Amino acid sequence: MEKRKDVSGDGKRGLNSSFAAGVAALVFLIIGYQAALFIHKASVLKILERRDAPDTVFVIDKALAAAVLKPLPEEKREASVKNVRGKEAYVVKKEAAHSPEIAAVRKKAAPKSVENFRFNPNTVTVEDLVRLGFTERQAASIDNYRSKGGVFRRKSDFAESFVVADSVYERLEPYIDIPLTDLNLADSAAFDRLPGIGGYFASKMVEYRQRLGGSYSYKEQLMDIYRFDREKFDGLSDLVAVGAGNVRPYPLWTLPADSLKKHPYIGSYAARGIVLYRENNPKSAWTVEALARAGVLKPGMADKLGRCVIAEP
Repeated sequence: MEKRKDVSGDGKRGLNSSFAAGVAALVFLIIGYQAALFIHKASVLKILERRDAPDTVFVIDKALAAAVLKPLPEEKREASVKNVRGKEAYVVKKEAAHSPEIAAVRKKAAPKSVENFRFNPNTVTVEDLVRLGFTERQAASIDNYRSKGGVFRRKSDFAESFVVADSVYERLEPYIDIPLTDLNLADSAAFDRLPGIGGYFASKMVEYRQRLGGSYSYKEQLMDIYRFDREKFDGLSDLVAVGAGNVRPYPLWTLPADSLKKHPYIGSYAARGIVLYRENNPKSAWTVEALARAGVLKPGMADKLGRCVIAEP
């Protein structure tokens, strides 16, 4: 009977040889890629190194130098006085004609001008981000973050973006303009985007605004909302505002009792008392402080109502 050959050892040796060959091929591939990058970079640097030499013309005669420069646009005229072999020479730099390939390399390598202007990182265009000094890839990264729902609520949020270098942020920080959320203009969706709010409190913020007569008078009124505590308020107080031109004065001195009682600082008892006070006192005495002295308003509610914008009697 023919004995079976033990090929297990040979198989392992074959596997090890294949693995080693694969690793060697991968190493050579990496080295080749790196070499190609090096050669490409060296070629680009060579083109840039020779950028000025072919375009520089030495002219001894001043009149001739002026004649050479005259046809050129103002921004391309460049000449300087230089001592050449004991004589005064005019070194005139004149851009020569170049192949499209070299022109493309020069354009790509040319330093880009950086601009500073006010911008909102949540709405600034990709083109304007490039104008601000970001590369096209960095600008696209910021835009991609926004398209996925990312929001820069504060300047510090923009600084924490991984494509925003510290030096770039220091230059742009004075120009970052992120509008505050106006409590009297925002809808529930805008409130929902505030940190720590969510859909429940967003709807409550809109609802409470209506109970106040259609507008907030000061942002601390948010803490009157049930379970809207100081911690939640501190987390967004620097992101919200009450624009003076967007406050609707509360018509305290003209509303009937059934409307007054809906205000969170008044209620049914004080609403009837306000109507009686108006009927029995001259307009010159119609003040929130007078209502408090008369016992119509509770001290705590009088203080809150006193901070509200009240329509003139």
